Amino acid sequence: MRKLFALTLAMSPLLACAKLPVVASFSIVADVAREVGGERVEVVSLVAPDQDAHVFQPSPADVRKLAAAKVFVVNGLGFEGWMARLSKSAAFKGLTVTAAAKVKPLAMAEHEEHDDHHGHDHDHGKQDPHAWHNPQNVVLYAEAMAAGFAKADPAGAAYYRQRAQAYKAQLLELDGWAAKSFAAIPAERRKVLTSHDAFAYLAARYQLRFMAPQGVSTDAEASAKGVAALIRQVRKEKVGAVFFENMADRRLLDQLSREAGVKVGGKLYSDALSASPEASSYLQLFKSNVGALVAAMK
Repeated sequence: MRKLFALTLAMSPLLACAKLPVVASFSIVADVAREVGGERVEVVSLVAPDQDAHVFQPSPADVRKLAAAKVFVVNGLGFEGWMARLSKSAAFKGLTVTAAAKVKPLAMAEHEEHDDHHGHDHDHGKQDPHAWHNPQNVVLYAEAMAAGFAKADPAGAAYYRQRAQAYKAQLLELDGWAAKSFAAIPAERRKVLTSHDAFAYLAARYQLRFMAPQGVSTDAEASAKGVAALIRQVRKEKVGAVFFENMADRRLLDQLSREAGVKVGGKLYSDALSASPEASSYLQLFKSNVGALVAAMK
């Protein structure tokens, strides 16, 4: 009995240091998971920074990572078309947390009035999955993760809740700053051309207008007819802000900018964080995007 007690005491620091193993689908939800989970979680992201989750193909190593996890954090809204297949291959028995479960999704029809002549094909169904471009939605992400982590690790429930609240304060401060920044730009100048249609939530939140040669998935090819129509639209509406994305091929956008006579103004971070300091976290990504857009629109 004395030996068992001594062994328990010896093991207690190891037990206390054991972290909740979490696998996140891609870099943005992985970052939010780390913010909420803090020192109690060990988060691995399947899709790395600067990589495209739309065309991601899970490897056997990814299957092993998920098989060893207790929690699988995903965006949802059809963003990870490979998620169910991966979970099945890994025989995952843990808890799946859908970050966007309580987000009010934008329907494709609400922001794709140009589909008829752009010839897009989409693999996300009727919902736009890029909800993280509205910080108010990321508040819901954090709350969903705090609840999920608490379910998997009840002893840390208060800790997760406190960290989610602290992160929420940062998100709402960022949202207020962005709203004020865009409000200073005349409505007719809030027009942007990007690589693919990933910013509808940003547009809806701050009354912006985005145009893109591709649809919500970078896996969708833009038609020649659609590109020509977009060039005419950019010229007609005198779009001044043209941006490529960190995880997208910029050649098509370069062609568009040449033919429409508009300069490429810089880089936006859409579906992934970056190894670059300006977008190494979600908060930095959002600050970088808003700062670049406001500068170009002015």
